[in-house]
Amino acid sequence: MIGVLVVDDDFRVARLHAAMVERVPGFEVLGLAHSAADALASAAELRPDLVLLDEYLPDRRGTSILRDLDAAVMVITADSDGLSVRRAVARGALNVILKPFGFPVLADRLSAFGRFWGQLGGAGTLDQEAVDRSLAVLHEGDAPTAPLPKGRSSVTTEAVMAALRESATALTAVGVADAVGISRATAQRYLSDLARAGRVELRMRYGTTGRPEHEYRWLGTA
Repeated sequence: MIGVLVVDDDFRVARLHAAMVERVPGFEVLGLAHSAADALASAAELRPDLVLLDEYLPDRRGTSILRDLDAAVMVITADSDGLSVRRAVARGALNVILKPFGFPVLADRLSAFGRFWGQLGGAGTLDQEAVDRSLAVLHEGDAPTAPLPKGRSSVTTEAVMAALRESATALTAVGVADAVGISRATAQRYLSDLARAGRVELRMRYGTTGRPEHEYRWLGTA
């Protein structure tokens, strides 16, 4: 589970954002904070993976403490001024979310963060391609969902993702095909789509014959 600290000076808004976080699979709220001082103390005690940080706090700006939180941070602000957004990013914010926003906006960004977090967890040494792929995954939730490639079914896509999510081990295209009830070629097409989108990790497995076989492991939380 990805632990989240929610920081907002308005108690009602903090509870609302926390309730949104709890609705996203793979995330849990560790605590709420309502000032910069409270946020720093809570972060030191709770050690969250992610902080949803309000910019306008009663004692200090949220971005002024961003580097001291020792966690990934998404800044939440009603200030849409370009300089303010640039300041948040320059100080280390992974994302900036403008108030007011609905659940889908936050859910998309959290789910993308979850895929990014899972992809890097235990990944070991990375090459540049893996780093680029991970960073691209981080911001998948910033844009509207891309249309499915021509000839793809959303029902089959969901079934393939479910098979990967529910498997305790990586699956081959044959394994996915058997689980979903589709052909190997069809499974391979959908798996390739998910791999390009950064939703699954593709690895090569060498069997006793020496011929490599592709294995797929689910990376996301969505």
